[in-house]
Amino acid sequence: MPILELEKTKLHYQTYGQGKRTILAFHGYGQDSGHFHAVAEALKPDCTIYAFDLFFHGKSKLPKSKMPLQKAHLSALIQKLLQQENIDRFSLMAFSMGGKFALTLIEALPERINNVLLVAPDGIKTNFWYSMATYPGWLQGLFKRSVIRPAPLFKFLNFLDRRKLVDKGLIKFAHWQMESTPKRMRVYKSWTGFSQLTFDIRKIVQLLNQNKIEITLILGEYDQVIPQRSLQVFIKALQYGKVILLKTGHTFLLHDVASYLRQHKEVFR
Repeated sequence: MPILELEKTKLHYQTYGQGKRTILAFHGYGQDSGHFHAVAEALKPDCTIYAFDLFFHGKSKLPKSKMPLQKAHLSALIQKLLQQENIDRFSLMAFSMGGKFALTLIEALPERINNVLLVAPDGIKTNFWYSMATYPGWLQGLFKRSVIRPAPLFKFLNFLDRRKLVDKGLIKFAHWQMESTPKRMRVYKSWTGFSQLTFDIRKIVQLLNQNKIEITLILGEYDQVIPQRSLQVFIKALQYGKVILLKTGHTFLLHDVASYLRQHKEVFR
């Protein structure tokens, strides 16, 4: 697997296909670059996909000296790839947490982007748990204690479930993220390590519209992690945007996107 190295940071990636259209792809939480294999098969033979392992996932390494990850450092890593592969223009594809990486590049290199496909993207509307993990002071300490000793958190989640205060799918997703110590540490490292990847969404919309970048959002009709309603303001502000709603939840959305793209390759024209 190829690797980008910059100031002790290691960003691993896989390359799929040999088509003329270049796509940079960023996976979601708990995944790795291999999750884009089915998507790459769906887009053959038109595209070349560079699929990255996000930090704290796969084989990518972010040293403590670079924690939390800064947008300028991420942009520099990607520009190193663009230079060594002689890539002028490219498209973006991102799922869930990978949305923060795509938004970083929209902010940094809008004039070089052809198309954007965001699949239930994080980074547009911040959720409660992310805020809690990245807040300064006692709230962050409270979240870290929950990572190490999750019993009180699970008790709280079960209380919400019994009272039907939170969708069952969201409770199930939270349990899946926090079911083991390695998973809980990955949650904490990811949310704190990416705490500087925040965006002025009005600026993002302005850059997309000014550069006439076509953006497609694919959302899950039953997704309670990144629900459609949380993105409505963003969607309505796009001049060159469209929304595709698939009958699925959050967990298997990327798999269903591959099936959709087999019939709709024009997304990356």
